[in-house]
Amino acid sequence: MTDNPQPPITVNVDVTNPGQFFACCGLLELADRLWPGAEGWFENNSREFCIACARKLKDLLTAAQSVKYTLLGNSDDEGGEEDDTEEDEGEVQPLVIESPIELRLDWWKDKSIKTWAGSMKVDLIAAAMSNAIDPHGMDPFNQAQVVFDLPRVQGEGDKKKRAKPKKREPFYFDCRRATNSHSLDVGFSANDLKLTTLAYPVVEFLCLIGLQRSRPMPTSQPRVFDYWTWSWRCAIQLLPAAVTGLIGDPASKCLRFENGFRSGQKKHKAFRPAIPLNQGA
Repeated sequence: MTDNPQPPITVNVDVTNPGQFFACCGLLELADRLWPGAEGWFENNSREFCIACARKLKDLLTAAQSVKYTLLGNSDDEGGEEDDTEEDEGEVQPLVIESPIELRLDWWKDKSIKTWAGSMKVDLIAAAMSNAIDPHGMDPFNQAQVVFDLPRVQGEGDKKKRAKPKKREPFYFDCRRATNSHSLDVGFSANDLKLTTLAYPVVEFLCLIGLQRSRPMPTSQPRVFDYWTWSWRCAIQLLPAAVTGLIGDPASKCLRFENGFRSGQKKHKAFRPAIPLNQGA
């Protein structure tokens, strides 16, 4: 347990945004792997996520921005556009983070919670989102921008030149992005028309990490899930139990969301805004 009564890290969070909630789990995962013994909890009526650890928010964001990956499989996508294939065939290709932490990511073998499909490459999306993180941001979950792939060099020798950066679509974990993808009230889908909208790279990247250890609890409805907040200092080992409401906390909030389709063809999915099922204490 950490003795420091004042958490050095506090992040504003909207817990009705599933992407932000599981980004908090990713932030705690990253903190504990960098500095073992980190603890996380929600405060201020679940409007803030706090982490007690040895360092500061800038250190965590710097680590997130500098990650290096290895994809256990092939990744030859160069275009950054979305494919219309329903799901990838064959075995799931894990993504391994090699530094500054070591972590194997393969939770998307559970396709009910997966959002991307087809030729959308997890390593290219993850690399673009992490590279776009601003380590100096004081409100990281609200950092919004158009995200591009990492710079590439084309040609050889004297003919080498920097290729024009290509826009990279996010994972659609952040529900603010999802609400722009399939709008029934205006009669068209921004996703289908491939309109350029802002992404939230910190949320997208940290949610990818957070879902490896802590996934939401399935309900009786297809693609509908529940998750819980908590108000006590939670070590990383108890995080899955806290997220699924298995630890009695009278101040916890239960929220329900849908991993809904985000295109008219029902081929890609996105995390929708969550609905509170209780208000806690």
